[in-house]
Amino acid sequence: MTLRKIDEKRKTKVLEVVRKLKKLFPKAKISLRCGNNIQLLVAVILSAQCTDKKVNEVTEKLFKKYKTVDDFARANPKKFEQEIRSTGFYRAKARNIITAAKMIKKDFSGKVPRTMEDILKLPGVARKTANVVLGNAYGVVEGIAVDTHVRRLSKKLGFTNNDDPVKIERDLMRLLPKKEWFDFTYCLIEYGRQYCPARPHDHSKCPIK
Repeated sequence: MTLRKIDEKRKTKVLEVVRKLKKLFPKAKISLRCGNNIQLLVAVILSAQCTDKKVNEVTEKLFKKYKTVDDFARANPKKFEQEIRSTGFYRAKARNIITAAKMIKKDFSGKVPRTMEDILKLPGVARKTANVVLGNAYGVVEGIAVDTHVRRLSKKLGFTNNDDPVKIERDLMRLLPKKEWFDFTYCLIEYGRQYCPARPHDHSKCPIK
């Protein structure tokens, strides 16, 4: 079978899956809690290799203390490390967050960048983080955020043969209409959480087999 025929078959399948996902989760959205764009960026950086639930537990207290770009830029590194310690990789995350805040203050007039090109200049920001922040902060959709759920389920559903998140994103962007890119991530995340987790389970009970 040619690559073109494989893509057409996958496109038909992914559109059917999207329809089912939107029926299951008509209000799917980001689960990280924050009050503004800099807190959103921080929460997404903290979520790397960590559950959203744990991040929300940490930021509930953290965001009462750190509310602005200046607050994060002025943070004491050692103290900040301990405040985010339970999210894992806390030294690298603290360094990236504080440095990013300083860059935003110096290079972007104190505002979280709103283009893919600019936001990728910030430390600790790869395409997944960039897609999540741009989409939720500004409604700017330049790609598809590939988190662990999206990565795992995209392979399981046959939408990609790749393991690399960037290549998976490229495959999904080719298959999905752009208008579906933003919602697809959050619908698939909810599906992974509620019906098809990574742990062993009875797949016959999954609404999308």
